[in-house]
Amino acid sequence: MSSPTHVPEAIDRIVQRFHRLSDPKQRYEQLILYGKKLEAFPETLKTPENKVQGCVSQVYVVAKLDANERVVFAGDSDALISKGFVGLLSVCMGGLTQKEIELLTPDFIKDTGLVASLTPSRANGFYNVFKKMQQQAIAIELPSLR
Repeated sequence: MSSPTHVPEAIDRIVQRFHRLSDPKQRYEQLILYGKKLEAFPETLKTPENKVQGCVSQVYVVAKLDANERVVFAGDSDALISKGFVGLLSVCMGGLTQKEIELLTPDFIKDTGLVASLTPSRANGFYNVFKKMQQQAIAIELPSLR
């Protein structure tokens, strides 16, 4: 169906959006907007299993399947940039199948131009959030396989 070089539409749209922003400050503002669009995250889901390891801030993510067996994400963070990563990745990876998420690499962040303005620890945080979301998506048991 799709080759590893295939970029999901949502990622392509986001990369284009960031390309139009030449100022690093505008890119940060756009990133923070993604975090603000996240739905409220229940305190009950802020558990060690859902916590992203290796982040300075507190970051939590969960993955579940929608009615079409597509993965959807929820998450939260106590830091604006980290919460922006969760929001951005939720848009990028949400609606994909487990297999598509498994094949996805986080390299698209470089195409947004964000990496150039991120500190090494923030760039590392992005990769940690990506990996956690990917692991959680892959770990979901498909109802059709039960």
